[in-house]
Amino acid sequence: MSAPEIHVFQHNAMATQFQVRIADQDKKYAGQAAQAAFALLDHLESLLSRFNPNSEIVQIAGLMPGESLRLGEPVFACLHVAQKIEIASGGAFSVTAAARKTQPTKPQWSLIPDAFSLRCDSGKLEFDLGAIGKGFALDRQDEILREWDCPAFLLVAGGSSVLAGASPAGTAGWSCGLGENNSSDRFWLTECSLSGSGLAVKGSHILNPRTGAPPLRTERTWALADTAAESDALSTAAMVQDETEIQAMVATCPDWLIIRQEQPEPKYFGSRKRPEKV
Repeated sequence: MSAPEIHVFQHNAMATQFQVRIADQDKKYAGQAAQAAFALLDHLESLLSRFNPNSEIVQIAGLMPGESLRLGEPVFACLHVAQKIEIASGGAFSVTAAARKTQPTKPQWSLIPDAFSLRCDSGKLEFDLGAIGKGFALDRQDEILREWDCPAFLLVAGGSSVLAGASPAGTAGWSCGLGENNSSDRFWLTECSLSGSGLAVKGSHILNPRTGAPPLRTERTWALADTAAESDALSTAAMVQDETEIQAMVATCPDWLIIRQEQPEPKYFGSRKRPEKV
C-alpha cells in the first residue's frame, strides 16, 4: 500500500514554528483548514503573551492583592488547566515560577468560576505561560480542524509538543520520536499529545516554583496526555520533581505518563498504556 499523502503547512507564532500536517484530504481544502487554525493561533497569542501590552496576562500583572479581573474564555480556560496541574504536581508546575526571580515568595491567585475572573491574593502576578500556552494553542487548533472535518492531523509546536489526531488511512498512527529529530526511539501516536522539556535548547530556563532553584537533573523529560496543555505543563513539572513526586503526580490521573530520557533506556512513570514503538 502506498504511503498516504500528507499536506504540511507552517506558521511562526509564540517565538517558535508551528506545523499543521493533514492527511486524507484535498490539498486546497487542507490548506484552508490550516489557515483557519493559524488564524486562531495568532488570536490566542495576542491574549496569552506577556509581551503584548494589551493582553490579559499583562493586565493580570497590574492587579494588587484583593483585586480581580474578568477574563475572556480562552485565558480563563488556559489558567484553569494550569491550576489543575499546579495542584496535581504539588506546586512543581506554576505559571508564576519566573516571579521567584524578583519575589521572595510565590505569589498567590484564585480563579472565580461564577464570575469568569481571576483574583490576586498576594504578591505581583508575573505570569509566564511559556510552559503551557503552546500546548493550549494546539488543543484549540485541534478543535478547529475537527470542525473542518479534518480528523487525521498532527500539530507541532516547535520541538516541544505534538498533538496527534486520528491516524492517516492505512497507518498505525503518526510517527513521533523522543529526543532530537530522527531519533531512533519512536512511537506511533493517535489521539494524544507528547511534550518534552529539557535544558539543551534554552539552557537553565526552568525554575522550581517552590524554591526558585533550577532543576537538579539535565536529562530531558517527556509527558504523554490526552491534551497538549496537560502534557506541556507535566513535562515541565517533572523536570524539578524526584521520582516519588512524579509517581504521586501521575497517580492523580490515569491518562498521564511521564518518560525520563535516561540511559540506556527511557524510564516510565504512570499507568497509562505506552504507545507502540515504530
